[in-house]
Amino acid sequence: MRVDRIPRSVGSYIRSAPGTYVWLGVLFFTTVAMHHMSPEFEQDFLRQRSTNIHELSNDPLRVLISSAMWIDGDYWFPYAFLFTVFHAQAERWLGTLRWLFVCVASHVLATLASEGALLEAVRRGIAPESAVNTLDIGVSYSLAGVIAVLTYRIPAPWRYPYLAAVLVFYGLPVLGTPTLAQCGHFLSVVIGLGCYPLVRGRGKARNPKETLAAPRG
Repeated sequence: MRVDRIPRSVGSYIRSAPGTYVWLGVLFFTTVAMHHMSPEFEQDFLRQRSTNIHELSNDPLRVLISSAMWIDGDYWFPYAFLFTVFHAQAERWLGTLRWLFVCVASHVLATLASEGALLEAVRRGIAPESAVNTLDIGVSYSLAGVIAVLTYRIPAPWRYPYLAAVLVFYGLPVLGTPTLAQCGHFLSVVIGLGCYPLVRGRGKARNPKETLAAPRG
C-alpha cells in the first residue's frame, strides 16, 4: 500500500465502525478528565457513576449508561487497540444496531446479575454492608460479550480453538474463589454466545488468514 493512501484507509476503516469509534472518543475525553482529578475527588466522582447497588437502586438507567463512559484504569491506548481488534470487527460484521445490542445486553444483564448476587450476599451477611458502594465502572463486560459473539465470525475448524481460548481466559478465574467482576465477565461471554440469532444472514464466516479487509462498500 502506498504511504499516501494510509490516512484514507484509516479514515475509511473508522467510518465503517462509527459506534465503536464514537464510544472510543468519549472514553478518550473522560480518561483525560479523570487524569485531572485529585484522587479523593476521582473516587467520589466515579462512585456516583458506578453500577454499585446503591446507585442502581436510586437511578439505574443513569448509572448503567454513565458507567460505560469511563474506563477502569489509567491508560486509554490499550482500549483503543482492543476496540479496533474486537468491537470494530463486530460492528462492521453485524451492523451498528446489532453490535450495539450485544454490547448493551452484555453490559446490562451481566451487571444486574452480578450486583443482584452481591445484594443477596449482603443480605445474608456473607458480604459487608460497605459492598453496596463498591466502585464498578468500565467497558469490559461489553467487550467480553463482543469477543464471544465473534466466535461465529470464524469458520471451523479455527472457531473451536478461538472459543476454547475465550472460555479458558474468562472461565478459569471463576473456578476458584471468583470476584464479582470475574463472574460478570464470564456471564458476559455466555450472553455474547447467546446472541447467535443476531448473526444469521450476516455473511459467511471469515477465514482468520484474511487480514483487516477494506471497509464494506
